[in-house]
This record gives sequence, C-alpha cells and structure tokens, in this order.
Amino acid sequence: FRRVLFRSVKTKVYECDKVILATGGKSYPTTGSTGDGYKMAKELGHTIVAPKPSLVPLETYEKDIVMMQGVSLKNVGIKLLDNNKIFYDDFGEMLFTHYGVSGPTVLSSSAHLLRVKDLDNKLKEQKISIEIDLKPALSMEKLEARIQRDFEKYTKKQFKNSLGDLLPAKMIPYIIKYSGIQEDKKVDEITKEERRKLAELLKKLTFKIKKFRPIEEAIITAGGVSTKEINSSTMESKIIKGLFFAGEVIDVDAYTGGFNLQIAYSTAYLAASN
Repeated sequence: FRRVLFRSVKTKVYECDKVILATGGKSYPTTGSTGDGYKMAKELGHTIVAPKPSLVPLETYEKDIVMMQGVSLKNVGIKLLDNNKIFYDDFGEMLFTHYGVSGPTVLSSSAHLLRVKDLDNKLKEQKISIEIDLKPALSMEKLEARIQRDFEKYTKKQFKNSLGDLLPAKMIPYIIKYSGIQEDKKVDEITKEERRKLAELLKKLTFKIKKFRPIEEAIITAGGVSTKEINSSTMESKIIKGLFFAGEVIDVDAYTGGFNLQIAYSTAYLAASN
C-alpha cells in the first residue's frame, strides 16, 4: 500500500520571485516543526548554527530527587553555578520532577546554561549545579529564628513531625535525609549546630545538573540560520536573492514571557512587508 501510495504522489513545482522560509525549529515536532528548514537553508548555502534545546527542563545526577516529584514552589530563588561561580540567578516559580527540575525559573536558566563554554565536559564532570533558596525572604539569622520558633511549638514531637509549617509535606523526607538529623530525634534534643545546618540546607539546596531534557520537550530551539547571513532590515538572505526567513528557523531565541512569539511576529512582518 505504501509503495502504491508513494508512486501516485507527484511533486508540483511553483515558480516565484520571492519565498519566505518559516518552518520553525526542532522543538514541538508533533506540530510539524522537525528541523527541515535547516536542511533546506544549508543546501542553499546558508550556515546553520547547531540547533539546541532552550527553555527546557534540566536533569540532575541526584536520582532521589524523585522523592519530591510534583512539588511546585513559588517565590524561591535559584542560582546556576559553574565551578561554584554564579553565572545566573532568578526568583519565582519552579517544579520538581522525577528526573530533575522544571518551571519558569529553570526554563529561563537553561537559555544561559546552553551558552556556557565547554558545557558538555563540565556537565560530565558534574561542575554545573543549581542552588535553590527555599526561603529567599529570610536571612540565615531570621530563618534560624523561625526554625527555633517552630521547634518550640513542637518541642515534644519527633523531628519528622516538626517541619509541616515550614515545608510542603512531600519535601520533608528529602530534607530530613540531607539534614543530618535523625528523623525520630525529639525536637528538644536538636542542637544549635544541627539547627544551623538545617537552615543552610534550606537556603542552599543544591543539585548537580546532568543534562538538558530532549529537544522535543523544549519550548524553543536555539540555533538555526546564522543571522550574519540575513539582512535584519528586510529578513532577506544575503546569499540567495528573493529568499526570506521568519521565526524560529533563524538563530534567535529569548526568555519565556512572549518574547519568542514577538520574534516570530516581527520577523514575519518584516519578511512579508519586503
């Protein structure tokens, strides 16, 4: 059946003076955006900046992050670190998944991460990490005081039953695991040093980044037809007269918040106008 169908298909050729190539990137392939435009542009002599996923969730080396799967947090601070040096920070919402982290702040951070020099090797060597501040509105001293008040409230309870006012229920087992405090330890037996370490954990909950999720899960594609080969005033190719580009097929990308849609609209308007 396939052979018969294939043989019955005929290609019709249209001759025209001008063409707009607006085939999109490689993300969301179910919509038909499969990267075909890159091949077309390359065959016509254009340089293609290697397509990469952007605005995409991140996987971590820590497998037990699955303990917090589904926990969505608001008003948290995140930092991306390269060899313990901060190169991106943000504030807002994030989400824990079975493979790592996601949510608006994480997606935006991925746009910076993909531009880190020698990234592949640094990911393999576990030199890239994400640091989450669960209580960014509180200084270390104020957070310690807050924890002490909670402990005084639940003074006769076990440690595992004293964190309900401070954290989502699904996060508590993970935090207990890495706090260094026995879960069945009575609250009134917890030392000042242990309380301090707990506060540090809440202010600097750190995970090693392993890799990006697949490009099929990315919101947008970074990379594409080199902007050096496109007239930015008209969107016309500098190589092929009458060939224009619009949207994600071009090597342009931005944060979440409608900016990538604006790129698509603006480049399409310029291309169509010319």
